[in-house]
Amino acid sequence: MRDDLPQYHRHRVRPFGVNPAPAESHAGYAARLRLPFPLLSDPGLRIATAYGAVRPDGASIARSVVLIEQDGIVVYSQAGAPGVDIVLESVR
Repeated sequence: MRDDLPQYHRHRVRPFGVNPAPAESHAGYAARLRLPFPLLSDPGLRIATAYGAVRPDGASIARSVVLIEQDGIVVYSQAGAPGVDIVLESVR
């Protein structure tokens, strides 16, 4: 996603990550991976659960992409790391 950020921005999509780690650890993780978007802390997996991004064991997050419009409507949801073109088809 980091490398595709300009395409997301052209479509007025603002990405962010959700991670169960404590917020204090996100700065180092984001710097190490050179992430140019914010990471939200979800230690109880409530956000991940709400958007269907929890692994079947219920103990960890499965990489997923969810696009949510400003009014809260989910317009795209897919497990894994689909390509930017596939994701952005839902906002064109």
